[in-house]
Amino acid sequence: MKTTGIVMAGLLSLTMAGGAAAAQGGQQSIPDAPRPQTLPTLNTVTPVGQALPAAPASQASSAADDKAAEAQAVKENGGVEPTSKLPTGATKEKMTDDDDQGPPPPPPPGGVSSIVVHVNFVSVPVTVKDSKGKLYPGLTWRDFRIFENGVRKNITYWSSDPFPISVALVVDQSVDFQTMEKVNTSLHALQGAFTPYDEMAVYTYNNGVTEQTTFTAAQSQRLAVVLDRSKTAGRDQVWYGSGPLAQTTYKNGFDVDPNTSPSHSAAGNSTIYPEKEFHTLNDAILTAAAALAKTPSNRRRVLFVISDGKEYGSKSKEKDVIKFLQAHSIGVYATLVGDSSVPGMGFLDRIHLPLTMRDNVLPRYAAATGGQCDPEFRPKGIEASFAKISEEVRSQYTLGYYSNESVLDGKYRTVEVRVLRPNLEIITKKGYYPTASASSITPPSSKTPTP
Repeated sequence: MKTTGIVMAGLLSLTMAGGAAAAQGGQQSIPDAPRPQTLPTLNTVTPVGQALPAAPASQASSAADDKAAEAQAVKENGGVEPTSKLPTGATKEKMTDDDDQGPPPPPPPGGVSSIVVHVNFVSVPVTVKDSKGKLYPGLTWRDFRIFENGVRKNITYWSSDPFPISVALVVDQSVDFQTMEKVNTSLHALQGAFTPYDEMAVYTYNNGVTEQTTFTAAQSQRLAVVLDRSKTAGRDQVWYGSGPLAQTTYKNGFDVDPNTSPSHSAAGNSTIYPEKEFHTLNDAILTAAAALAKTPSNRRRVLFVISDGKEYGSKSKEKDVIKFLQAHSIGVYATLVGDSSVPGMGFLDRIHLPLTMRDNVLPRYAAATGGQCDPEFRPKGIEASFAKISEEVRSQYTLGYYSNESVLDGKYRTVEVRVLRPNLEIITKKGYYPTASASSITPPSSKTPTP
């Protein structure tokens, strides 16, 4: 019995061990869950933090070229990089090898080898146009070269930003009544061509100069009233009381047939001669320029003339007026009206006869001071010329350099500006006089209208 019990216990234990082994075999047949995938180790790539995308190779090379060109331009400019801040007065600058100033003076005691000289700052506004006459933007100081008396100067100041404008307006009241009517119609559009930061003084002239107002805000109500007061009837056209165009036949100043004379009186026939014309344009420009010379130097000085350009009867000479304009950096701009606005009508001035009226002197003023003339015949064209001239003044480039010439010598200095790009028109002043040399030129006294 005991033996049978032992055998049964052994069999039972064997059966349980086999079931456990079977259970273990069943668990091994179940597949494992998917394991997370990891990136393989790459020996050629080093993980880095987040960074900006690299610039293309072409842009990188272009930036390097620009930097190299800038460095080369600074080197050619005497090592001077232009600034956009105007100097407040006369300063000092080191002499360079390009300045032809003769042998330098001996160095001061103490072993100091630097040499400095007193110089004066010269500002040169420049207008650049393309072959179609349109303003050419986008130039930098590296595109310009400036020469004084044929010697290249270092550009120390550069700006393409617009300046506030001080305008001295000169209106010709000696034109005929038809032209004056067109000018009167167009004057209302003048204020719209300027900004609230600009200022304007108004002068009129016929047989003498009249100051209508001193400098006032360009868009003020006061200026609107002054412009309206500056309107006039103009000059009547010449009526020939004698001569070949008269209503009768004259010989040696007397009527051949008194019965056909256009005028009769109890004392006999009288000869009527036209009134003598006066066009004191030179005096008007000099009077307006004297007021502009007192405005701050950080404003653009513009003398704006509305006239046919005829000159007769002025006390001031043209060469003296131009000298004053060039000494005080004043540019003359003009809207030509009347006969001068018609192409081909101004050719008689080239063969000017002594003691006779000059047909049009304004182109010479504009060329000498870096300004421009805009001929307009219709009232709408006259109105458009105001905005056109204002735009050209605001779109100028401004170059500045230091002249090593003495301000007391009184000599004329030529100025030449070149642009390193083809097919461009450069409009700037031809030269200037030191301010001290023009101090003896005084304008004639002007009349002030009663309010």
